[in-house]
Amino acid sequence: MPQTLSQEEAEEFCNICVYYNDRIAPLQTLAIDLTTKLYGKSTYRGLSAEQVLTGLFFFYDDWKSEPIIKIKDGDVALALGIDGKYASILDYVDNQGYKLEKLLQSNDTSTRKNAELANEKFQLVRMLCMGTLLKIYPYADNGDKATWYSMAEPLPESMPDDEQLFVHKGMALVAEAAINGDDVALRGLITAIGEYQRSRATSMPREARLDAERLYNSLGYNRPLAMFCLTLGILCFILFINTRNFESKAAKYACTTLHVILWFLLAYLSLHIALRYYVSGHIPLSNGYETMQFMSWLSVVLTIIMARRFRMALPFGLLLAGFTLLVAMLGEASPRITQLMPVLQSPLLSIHVMVIMLSYTLLAFIMLNGITALILRLVRHDADQEIEYLYVTSRIMLYPAVMLLAVGIFIGAIWANVSWGRYWGWDPKEVWALVT
Repeated sequence: MPQTLSQEEAEEFCNICVYYNDRIAPLQTLAIDLTTKLYGKSTYRGLSAEQVLTGLFFFYDDWKSEPIIKIKDGDVALALGIDGKYASILDYVDNQGYKLEKLLQSNDTSTRKNAELANEKFQLVRMLCMGTLLKIYPYADNGDKATWYSMAEPLPESMPDDEQLFVHKGMALVAEAAINGDDVALRGLITAIGEYQRSRATSMPREARLDAERLYNSLGYNRPLAMFCLTLGILCFILFINTRNFESKAAKYACTTLHVILWFLLAYLSLHIALRYYVSGHIPLSNGYETMQFMSWLSVVLTIIMARRFRMALPFGLLLAGFTLLVAMLGEASPRITQLMPVLQSPLLSIHVMVIMLSYTLLAFIMLNGITALILRLVRHDADQEIEYLYVTSRIMLYPAVMLLAVGIFIGAIWANVSWGRYWGWDPKEVWALVT
């Protein structure tokens, strides 16, 4: 196991704030993003993301041979000379120089793109080890808004000499204390950096906001939750297809249990979305991850509303929640909470996405109704009444679904005109909206 700080020390170090992705965040957020970017997961061999970051930074010689960089492309793996899917920092260079140089200059677009992705990971480690990635020292020149510097950057001439010495040498002292195992000195230096940040930054986030982000980070991936919802949804779908009497004790017990699970799921998703909104400062409907998570939340809400009159909504809701959470995680395994460009801060965009997602959720229920009717027709010959009920339910949901889709596209066109100066541009997304 490579050397690193203890879990407690690594967490304490990563409580320091850093200027990352155009905002001030706990260093923990950068650690999670970095570890996931490199390894594909937020942990490495049982070590937390905070331990990975501090290990790479303070104990580079111990980590440079660790296969922590995930390589997805076979040509890149061949160029690096590795057998599996993971490369170490040392695998990137040999006596001939940087191994990816030829691939980065390839005329083949796919090859060059894959090489650039692998190169980006190497450069991130390099930036971390040099210290340029850690912009943890704020300084306001002549009363302006504070600029955040790393220990390796040129500092403004107006900064006092003692502060310049602290910025350039402070982290070296932290590294020395970490290597020597001097816990008292390490904690003292970490505290000193935190105090310096609070005294020099002109717009530090409130401690409650930083705590909310740490809580958000601790919630981790939704992947296990997605797999749980999918598995339970499939099992319940099979059970409900073969259930003729929903008034039996077993059926009522199963429905009650599913209702409890759905309420817990709704509470978790609501907390997740609320924390993301509080931390980011904008309605979390700006990218694929956020819209899929919102659609999952909508699926659960509609399931709870419809389940009393429509029993099949229970497995349908779990399946939709699972699928949308899985798509969210595939689209962005480690979502970044960043400040939005002004064009994405319009309330019209949030309304557009909410209305469209509600429409998509209803249409997804209709699709599952159709699939269920086909399966019932194949496996049971006495299901005419149930199929008719599914048909009527789909007709009822279809009216608001189509209306919301039309309204959502209309609002989207207005937002496009406000933001881009045109209602319609005939790009593929708009064309398929029109086809719909």
